[in-house]
Amino acid sequence: MESKYNLSSSRPRKDRIFLFDVDGTLTVARKEIDEEMKKFMEDLRSKAYVGVVGGSDLSKQLEQLGNNCVNEYDYFFTQNGLVSFKHGKPLAETSIVKFLGEEKLQRLINFILGYLSKISLPCKRGTFIEFRKGMLNVSPIGRNCSRPERNAFEEYDKKTGVRKTMVEALQKEFADFKLTYSIGGQISFDVFPEGWDKTYCLPFLEKDGYKEIHFFGDKTYKGGNDYEIYTDSRTVGHSVKNPADTRTQVSAVLSKD
Repeated sequence: MESKYNLSSSRPRKDRIFLFDVDGTLTVARKEIDEEMKKFMEDLRSKAYVGVVGGSDLSKQLEQLGNNCVNEYDYFFTQNGLVSFKHGKPLAETSIVKFLGEEKLQRLINFILGYLSKISLPCKRGTFIEFRKGMLNVSPIGRNCSRPERNAFEEYDKKTGVRKTMVEALQKEFADFKLTYSIGGQISFDVFPEGWDKTYCLPFLEKDGYKEIHFFGDKTYKGGNDYEIYTDSRTVGHSVKNPADTRTQVSAVLSKD
């Protein structure tokens, strides 16, 4: 299905692009984009070049942003850009298996499962490790938890630092693996090779001539999964609180044109 949006003729700034995180920026964490944000983004796409970069795989981003979302943005980066699309067509793809090799990957997975078997939480469910093309997503509570359980774990984690402590243990155990650990969303953290954070997508944009890259994200603190791209010298970083704040900050940038 082709995009119904005009993605070219009315956008004067050929060297500027607006790049967005998903959870907490375009949507409430793990929820679908609402109608107000859909309309806002439709309007923005008629004025500027727009891209999305999220840590989740394509299936989850389709659930949140709609089945045609890949066609509705100039660039669509899943898994931090490790699986990416341009104008709705595949652009590039890479794999953590090729980087680590099966032996190291299994050592990492076995350690994570062993660690989780030794800690107690208010509740545990299922899918503690989700294998993605370019990373592992690790959830101490398990991704199969309900929405109330997800919200409760987020509050518990803020008080106890479950994810932070686990990341520290992994950094110590696998110091020679050259991995990055990035806490994002409510219940999990990502594990991927150094340099495979969201800045991974930037060379694709630079190659196409974008010199002013505005990035909008909510997890911009050190250790958050937006931190590296937010602080990168190639971007103009905007730290947002929620989708409504995203709209406010984008409008502020556009008002300067």
